[in-house]
Amino acid sequence: MATQIGTVIDGKYEILKQIGKGGMSVVYLAMDRRLNKQWAVKEIRKNARGKLNEVVVNSLLAEANLMKRLDHPALPRIVDIIDNGQTIYVIMDYIEGESLESVVKEYGAQPWEVVVEWAKQLCDALNYLHSQKPPIIYRDMKPANVMLKPEGNLKVIDFGIAREYKEKNLADTTILGTKGYAPPEQHGARQTDARSDIYALGMTLHHLLTAEDPREPDYMYAPIRQWNPELPGGLERMIDKCTALDPEDRYQNCNELMYALEHHEEEGEAYKKRQKRKLAAFIAAASAALVLMLTGIAAHAGSVYENNKDYDQKINISSSTPYETKVNTYLEAIDLFGTDFRAYRKLLDAYKDNGKFGDTESRQFTAKYNKNKEQFDTEPTEYLDLAYEAGITYFYLYSGGDNSFRERVLKSYPYFQTVVESGNKDYPYYDVSESYQIIGDFYSRYVVNATSVKEPTKEAYEELLKSVQVCIDKIEDYDYDDAAYIKLTMYQEIGNLLNHHRKGFATVKVEKKEVLRILETVCKKAEALSVTQQSSMTIQDHIQNFYPEYRENMERSYENTEERGE
Repeated sequence: MATQIGTVIDGKYEILKQIGKGGMSVVYLAMDRRLNKQWAVKEIRKNARGKLNEVVVNSLLAEANLMKRLDHPALPRIVDIIDNGQTIYVIMDYIEGESLESVVKEYGAQPWEVVVEWAKQLCDALNYLHSQKPPIIYRDMKPANVMLKPEGNLKVIDFGIAREYKEKNLADTTILGTKGYAPPEQHGARQTDARSDIYALGMTLHHLLTAEDPREPDYMYAPIRQWNPELPGGLERMIDKCTALDPEDRYQNCNELMYALEHHEEEGEAYKKRQKRKLAAFIAAASAALVLMLTGIAAHAGSVYENNKDYDQKINISSSTPYETKVNTYLEAIDLFGTDFRAYRKLLDAYKDNGKFGDTESRQFTAKYNKNKEQFDTEPTEYLDLAYEAGITYFYLYSGGDNSFRERVLKSYPYFQTVVESGNKDYPYYDVSESYQIIGDFYSRYVVNATSVKEPTKEAYEELLKSVQVCIDKIEDYDYDDAAYIKLTMYQEIGNLLNHHRKGFATVKVEKKEVLRILETVCKKAEALSVTQQSSMTIQDHIQNFYPEYRENMERSYENTEERGE
């Protein structure tokens, strides 16, 4: 028998009305008489008619126990659990709003800009769950389980089938989930993990963007632009990767997915064309300097290669030569004289001009570079120019691997490190290279290992903050073309990095005011920049929007740590 309206539970929670019902539970709206505050009350009856579904009952109780120890702005809080012998009452946050499923049913497919912002909130919530020890796998991401609050924020509800990841398990002991959203492994093939939630999130985003319900009997998955050709190509590729049937082909964790969301435009062809133009402008100064330098050494080079006109002809082919022919010709030139830097730079220029630098191009370049590297004369400026331009090409144009910002940072890292290790501080792009090298160090030491069970020490985190500050200082005086975009990109990634490690900072008791100071610094510096390009303005707006949220997240992490006595 359901709890009657007007019943007072535990002397303080007055039942006002029923607001939801499931197979084994009923949800009521209740008023806390003492606090004059509304709560949601989930009723779980132990003496339900018929044979109890032990799996479901246990999952409902597991939901309550899981949520009791969670603290994230996108997750409802459990404030009380009352067991009177026959009925269990779970007292939790009352979430005012409507589900994303209801939003799609009423209004149809949602604008992609809005969906991307929702995706970031959901990705952050899943990342929080996955970072628990042991990790918590949600296993039921879908529009019906996401509430849109009046102010625009999201709340993830219904943790009834969430589970803790057990490293030694080969498969889940219980097969649950919503057909259409759940990945193949959730139906008994293997144990679910973080990648399972990423699949479900991808299907959720697909539903929101297309209004096509994957639960329908005649549903057939198709890339989002087959439903709406106006949707960004980068967003399509990102969702397709999320929903790959093989977990190995998906984003491997929410950290990777978040970077993809932050930079999804970089996946699109239009972006690549803009990047090509931007990249050309960015290195124009270096190219001009190099032309002057080469002019000065032309006579000497001519004497050295007087009998090697074939090489000169290969590196001086017409600019109108087809791309594939250019690339092959420059590769042949490198085979002739593997220690002459000009052919390498011509090869990089060909990649840039074509706006293409994926796995194939990367293998071509690195095979020649690594083969001859030991024979390079590392003293001349030409060597540093090559290393610098290779780093820039990877940082801005590389589209291989998982096509993430992290991937580009790590691929560019060794080349910038080469410039820094030269110790030539008179080199015009030494400071620039050092800044990029610092970013690479961040990612190689912390971000790559973000899913590691072992948290960095206090000393490691303090060293991270010192590096961040150096990075901020180094880019302050950048005055080359498109410096604002580079600065804003860096500020954004610093903010993301600090937010991602907020719990770690608090746990090892890194000075809170220092973390907040750096967060405030990047926000103020971003705000002070004068920008005109749309790409820069978009990043600037994002930084201004995330600052209050990131600051609140940081404050909350420190408060929670203090309350737990950690």
